[in-house]
Amino acid sequence: MNLLWELLEGACERHPEACAIREHGVPRWTWEETHQRAAALAQDLGARAVGRGTRIALLADNRPEVLVASFAAARLGALLVPLNPRLAGPELATILELAECAAVLADRSHLEAARALAEAQPSSGERSVIALEDPPRPHAASAPPPPEDLPADTPAQLYFTSGTTGQPKGVILTHGNIHAHALAAVQALALSSSDTWGHFAPMFHLADAWATFAVTAVAGTHAFLPRFDADRCLRTCSEEGVTLTNLVPTMLQRVLAAVEDGAPAPPSLRLCLSGGAPIAPAVVERVLTTMGCAYRQTYGLTETSPYLTLSDLAPEEEGLPLAERARRLARTGSPFPTVELRVVDEQGQPVPSDDQAVGEIEVRGPTVSPGYWRNAEATAASRREGWFRTGDLATVDSTGSVLIVDRLKDLILSGGENVYSIEVEAVLLAHPGVLECAVFALPHSDLGECVAAAVVPRAGRRLERADLEQHCRARIAGYKLPRSMWVLSELPRTGSGKIRKASLRDRAARGELGPEA
Repeated sequence: MNLLWELLEGACERHPEACAIREHGVPRWTWEETHQRAAALAQDLGARAVGRGTRIALLADNRPEVLVASFAAARLGALLVPLNPRLAGPELATILELAECAAVLADRSHLEAARALAEAQPSSGERSVIALEDPPRPHAASAPPPPEDLPADTPAQLYFTSGTTGQPKGVILTHGNIHAHALAAVQALALSSSDTWGHFAPMFHLADAWATFAVTAVAGTHAFLPRFDADRCLRTCSEEGVTLTNLVPTMLQRVLAAVEDGAPAPPSLRLCLSGGAPIAPAVVERVLTTMGCAYRQTYGLTETSPYLTLSDLAPEEEGLPLAERARRLARTGSPFPTVELRVVDEQGQPVPSDDQAVGEIEVRGPTVSPGYWRNAEATAASRREGWFRTGDLATVDSTGSVLIVDRLKDLILSGGENVYSIEVEAVLLAHPGVLECAVFALPHSDLGECVAAAVVPRAGRRLERADLEQHCRARIAGYKLPRSMWVLSELPRTGSGKIRKASLRDRAARGELGPEA
């Protein structure tokens, strides 16, 4: 049994001549060719002593070779360690040392960086560098050896956190985790062989990497954009016939702005997913009206493969007014297939399903990681009586739909009142001149903490503090209003597109955000 390799093998057996990979408006590889390339790369890696349990790093943009490498590693039972190309050399070196990687796979854009990392004299031994664009070199005339027979709990991938609050933690995902998530996604998103997935979010992150396996499971088609650009994303959708994709919030905002500025909406797109941060109902309205496709909000974590919930409309809600449909779709949503989810208080007791009481989301199921790489303390701290603690605060309604109100660490306690940053962000995003925003806490001598905000204007718009304050005051209580506010050209982000609120807090405290609005 090799659960992940069997997904690729099944696609090849059922649809050998169907298009697996599209690039630049034309078919590139069939499923049979993709299968052959993955087997050849596995043979090449095996000849370099890569085998079961070996960690191999992957440094690349969104390219077909990333898909091939993912399945080649799975065939061998090796652990793939995706790297964020935006990290600095020392940050990448730290991850390679923590994982004790024996090799680095790199595309042509990152080959020199990979060689520099390999030459850094690691304490864990020599590292080889393998160029993904090179044709795999068979080391024998015979066919590649059969795939490794692997239990479901065999580690398959190792994702490291950004490390903004300390040393990076490595999240282990097993063959069983990834396989269970792929099949659940097929069910939840009604994936089929007629679908084409757009790889626009970074493939080194689970914002997109999960689709490598789920779309392959149904022998759909994969379309790639090496690096995100809103106009190129829209062109790729139209040229490749993309039917669904996932865009992290900043990508979605830029695509929407491009369409609203006159770029054509892709006619083939049937579904747009977004996650990584809560979304304002006003943004969902824009997706439904300007993109002309369905929308579903996603929520998940690296530790859960990733999806935990999806928003959706019940049949009786389809006929609701646009604003109400957008409000329902902007919710965090209902549990993903296979996921058990509860919202509990500090004592671990379920909160009332009244959409008012706030508790922490805890989950369990086959897609939950077994723990952190060589970090038993962090693994134990993330569990409570068999449930994984997400650190996200939410309410739950009578239908079982949850609504995240904040990260536990982002909750603002101002003058004895709880202020949920997500609520304030939703109000700011409803302003027609705001493209993006982040709300965070700053120390305050009287209140303990006060609300602060950084906003990014839409192109061609000028934001005035008085106007923003008036907009907010009409919609939320006075104690929730930002007392400090900055207008920035961009927000600091992680490689997956999430806003680095800790960076904003630190820079604001040091006076490095510039003058307030």
